[in-house]
Amino acid sequence: MQKGIIKPKRTPTLISTYSVVGKKEHDGPLGELFDEYCEDDKFGKDSWEKAESEMQLRAMKGAMSKAKISDDGVDILLAGDLLNQCVGSNYGLEKFDISYLGLYGACSTCAEGLGIAACFYGGEIFDTCGVVTSSHYCASERQFRFPIEYGGQRAPTAQWTVTGSGAFIVGAGGKIKIPEVLFGKTKDMGITDINNMGAAMAPAAIDTIERYFKESTHSPEDFDLIITGDLGFEGSEILKDLLLKDGIDIRKNHVDCGLMIFERKKQDTHAGGSGCGCSASVLSADIIKNLEDKTLSDVLFIGTGALMSPMTLFQGGSIPSVAHLVRLSSK
Repeated sequence: MQKGIIKPKRTPTLISTYSVVGKKEHDGPLGELFDEYCEDDKFGKDSWEKAESEMQLRAMKGAMSKAKISDDGVDILLAGDLLNQCVGSNYGLEKFDISYLGLYGACSTCAEGLGIAACFYGGEIFDTCGVVTSSHYCASERQFRFPIEYGGQRAPTAQWTVTGSGAFIVGAGGKIKIPEVLFGKTKDMGITDINNMGAAMAPAAIDTIERYFKESTHSPEDFDLIITGDLGFEGSEILKDLLLKDGIDIRKNHVDCGLMIFERKKQDTHAGGSGCGCSASVLSADIIKNLEDKTLSDVLFIGTGALMSPMTLFQGGSIPSVAHLVRLSSK
C-alpha cells in the first residue's frame, strides 16, 4: 500500500487540454494563450451559475475534440467547482454519456483530479480519463461573500476568483508524463479570515512540499518550476519564507498561478487570482504548452485549496486546507 509518493506502474500522459476564461482573464498577461474567452462572462446564459456550467461543457468538448475522441472514448469524468454540491460540474457535464465523479478540493481540485486520473490509469482501472474544473467570479462572490451588486470593499489580502475552466484528457500517447503524485493532508492552523485564503492554504502547501522532498531523491533545483495554485501574493510569501527556514529554498523557481493570470496592481485584483478555474486554466494555457514545446521539461504542480463553507465561518470555525502534488515531465 502506497501512503506517500505514488509512482504509477503504467505511466499516464496528458493527451490534450483546453481552456475557457472570462474577459478579465483574457485581458491579463496570459490572455492570448487561452483557447476561448467570453466578453461578458455570461457565455450566453441567464445566470452566473449556468455560465460556469457552460464553461465546463465547452472546456471538456474542446479537450475531447483536440484528442479526437467522443463520449465512448472516455471512461470517466472527474470534475469539480466551488459551488454548493458542485452544481457547476453536475449541470455542465450532464450531456456527456460518460461515468462521472464529482470532486471538491476547492482550488486544489485540478491537482486532485489529475492525481486521481493518473492513479486510475496507472492502476489499469481506466484507460482514458477526463478532468475538468471551473470557477466563476460572480457565482463565487454570491456564495462566499456578497453579491457583486452589494459593492463591498475588498481587503488587500483578498484574492479575485478567476472566471475560467480548464479540461484535460489523461491516458496513453501524450507528450507529457505524470510520473509521480502525492496527495495532501488536511492542515488547519486556525486562520479564520475569509479574506486571507493565502495564509490559510500555505501550511498545507508547505507540508506537501516538505513531504515530497523528504521522501524523494530530488531537490528544488531539479525542477524548472515549482508551481502553486493558488496562494496569491500573501500565501506565496509565507510559503517561501517558512520553507526557507526549514532548509528548502524554492525562491528561484517558484511561481503561483494566482500571480500569473492577472497583473494584480494594474487589474486591481489585490493579492492575485484564486478559484478552481485559476490553476486549471493557467496550467492548460501556459504550463502545458511550455512542456509540449520543451521550454520546460520537469515541473511540480501543487494545487492548494481552502476546505471551508460560509456556514462554518459564521459559526466561528477556522479554515482547513489541503495541497495535492502532481509532477509533470516532458523528459
